[in-house]
Amino acid sequence: MRIVVALGGNALLRRGEPMTADNQRANIRIATEQIAKIHPGNQLVIAHGNGPQVGLLSLQAAAYTSVSPYPLDVLGAETEGMIGYIIEQELGNLLDFEVPFATLLTQVEVDANDPAFKNPTKPIGPVYSKAEAEALAAEKGWAIAPDGDKFRRVVASPKPKRIFEIRPIKWLLDKGSIVICAGGGGIPTMYDENRKLKGIEAVIDKDLCSALLAEQLEGDLLVIATDVSAAFIDFGKPTQKAIAQAHPDEMEKLGFAAGSMGPKVQAACEFARNTGKVAVIGSLSDIEAIVQGKAGTRISTSKPGITYL
Repeated sequence: MRIVVALGGNALLRRGEPMTADNQRANIRIATEQIAKIHPGNQLVIAHGNGPQVGLLSLQAAAYTSVSPYPLDVLGAETEGMIGYIIEQELGNLLDFEVPFATLLTQVEVDANDPAFKNPTKPIGPVYSKAEAEALAAEKGWAIAPDGDKFRRVVASPKPKRIFEIRPIKWLLDKGSIVICAGGGGIPTMYDENRKLKGIEAVIDKDLCSALLAEQLEGDLLVIATDVSAAFIDFGKPTQKAIAQAHPDEMEKLGFAAGSMGPKVQAACEFARNTGKVAVIGSLSDIEAIVQGKAGTRISTSKPGITYL
């Protein structure tokens, strides 16, 4: 099978953890131990989030006042290299020496007229208390939004239109390489009035980009790995229930939160509906079981309705 695995930024750096290189490597090791188990007989593409990481780089850049802070597209490119390097190294230590890897800087086109630019929703950076977030928003001109019982900075999250590096990704897969690409949803770019490509201050949702990636690669399975075991209704309440299987039409009726599970569900539904294949939302530590059909929330058009665990 050709499998696209999308690793969530909050799974690579768990909620509330100090944003250290050691913590990120430890979490990536959990993911690569699972991915190594599904490598035999499969073609693998790994995408990943970068919300906490790009937020940290943004804070570090803001602390150096001698120059203007680097824009988010440049910081996104930095995180693609940083996270891709650790994934390559950790996964390479688990697989045969002859298995090739490639991490690709991935530019993704967005529409300058996308309504997302008027309504920032994509969380980046660490979580804050309400008072801390409001103070930072006043100081730095940020937009902020609730994230569970905390708050985070939010930025525009336009929809991905085109993945520029899709051809070299296919070439590498055809040669047997494991490809790490579309990190953080890709580097957001758009054409200016002179048809020159340029970066834009935004963050593309990793899951929506991963769904587009999996579709354009003719993937057989899209795995959206996050920090929870499945998609839940009434999450965090005594009445919460995990969803085992669902048709996209049923999932879309449930109204998941835009800043957390919503984009994952939207991405899974789009991939399942556009391809007739299966998308699964589940835990980073359950990737092997997800591929085996034993874990996560499976979304496909093959069965009507919805079932719960």
